[in-house]
Amino acid sequence: MSTTHLGMPGLPPPAHPAFPPFPEAAHDAVRDERLRGNLRHATTTIRAKRAHAVAELEDWRRLREAGKRIKDHTLRHLDRYLVQLEDAVTAAGGTVHWALDAAEANRIVTDLVKATGEHEVVKVKSMATQEIGLNEALEAAGIRAYETDLAELIVQLGKDRPSHILVPAIHRNRGEIRDIFRTQMAAWGRPAPDDLSDTPAELAEAARLHLREKFLRAKVGISGANFMVAETGTLVVVESEGNGRMCLTLPDTLISVVGIEKILPTWRDLEVFLQTLPRSSTAERMNPYTSMWTGTTDGDGPRDFHLVLLDNGRTDTLADDVGRQALRCIRCSACLNVCPVYERAGGHAYGSVYPGPIGAILSPQLRGTHSDIDASLPYASSLCGACYDVCPVAIDIPEVLVHLRERVVQGGEVTREGNKVVLKPARGHGGERAAMRAARWAFSHPAVLRGGQRLASRTRRLHPRTLPGPGRAWTGTRDLPEAPAEPFRDWWQRTHGGEEDDK
Repeated sequence: MSTTHLGMPGLPPPAHPAFPPFPEAAHDAVRDERLRGNLRHATTTIRAKRAHAVAELEDWRRLREAGKRIKDHTLRHLDRYLVQLEDAVTAAGGTVHWALDAAEANRIVTDLVKATGEHEVVKVKSMATQEIGLNEALEAAGIRAYETDLAELIVQLGKDRPSHILVPAIHRNRGEIRDIFRTQMAAWGRPAPDDLSDTPAELAEAARLHLREKFLRAKVGISGANFMVAETGTLVVVESEGNGRMCLTLPDTLISVVGIEKILPTWRDLEVFLQTLPRSSTAERMNPYTSMWTGTTDGDGPRDFHLVLLDNGRTDTLADDVGRQALRCIRCSACLNVCPVYERAGGHAYGSVYPGPIGAILSPQLRGTHSDIDASLPYASSLCGACYDVCPVAIDIPEVLVHLRERVVQGGEVTREGNKVVLKPARGHGGERAAMRAARWAFSHPAVLRGGQRLASRTRRLHPRTLPGPGRAWTGTRDLPEAPAEPFRDWWQRTHGGEEDDK
């Protein structure tokens, strides 16, 4: 079987979408009462169900630690396990392709579809293909991609963007979905009934009938994967609707686009994640559909199987000792459902296929922090730590957020496209850097610090509620803390007879 290799020259990467910085996008989103209502209802419901499902397992903490260790071990030895996976997939009759970036992955998939002579494909939800803009690349080549996940179908018909990892149409209510089906379904295939209501059963039935003709007609399927097993070359997709099973078994050709971090060393490692993923995502004890396939088999399933292993910034992320833990992510979306920022701003404000806390640390690493949106994402958090508490693989998201904020403000050495480069500090942070240098000097000189505290206390009635100049960026969303009437050290000396105690 032919194999292309990581590092081959590809086409130029697609242009970065002109998304506004997070504060600007969130400023508009938080004023959309219907959006906030949809998000509040959905995340509250999912959050409560997940807590109940997790509480059923007495060994949840041990499972969480096991998942973390398996992922960390795999990332440390990723080169070895990827080669093992390639050998196993090839031995089972599949073909492995290595894509350095989005452009190369899109070219590979487009060429594979063209080789079949087909002009349409069915897709099972894949964040990797959304990350690289595969649908748009296929459309440019005259190939139409049909999303078959219900929520992805809603997003596609509505000419929208996903706003949640697990529930991409979480920002839509039933009335909006009914209207989208009524007005848009006919342009993509079987139309919705004229008398379609907004009851879940009728909406699901309209989607089922619309998609069934596509499943039965399509000759090419495109998927992602939740996990890949290096030991056997097996790919795994977990889902709740059965559309994945149809995409993975009915077409003659199956193309799977998967990030290189989705690999696990052994079949036994799946035991941990098939317990933690469903409980963390859908609050179920197990997924209704868990599909596994290994290469090809005569007379059963697709005749041709292609695996496209996607880098697209992942090895650069791996080079960061702190940031690499983001690659543990199993896309459960638990962090989104507990995040107070996401609940109010929604997923579109993050300007990425990966919204919420995990998107705030993953996107700036995969794409770099040179754009306004990616430089702003590490600040899209209150650092409350709720995301870390619920993460099933113990990603310390607050730690990575602070790490990336330092990178934005200070610049420094990072790895981009496999090369060490030195980033310049981002624009607009000069005042912050000056303030931090001044604070460091003051804290290093106790007499200066004490004098400054006393001056602040004595002039506190004159203090403004907001800061001028660059300080507006900080006080634009919060009040300036009120200075106390007396510094703590002065109070301590006065109340303890002049004695100081540093303990």
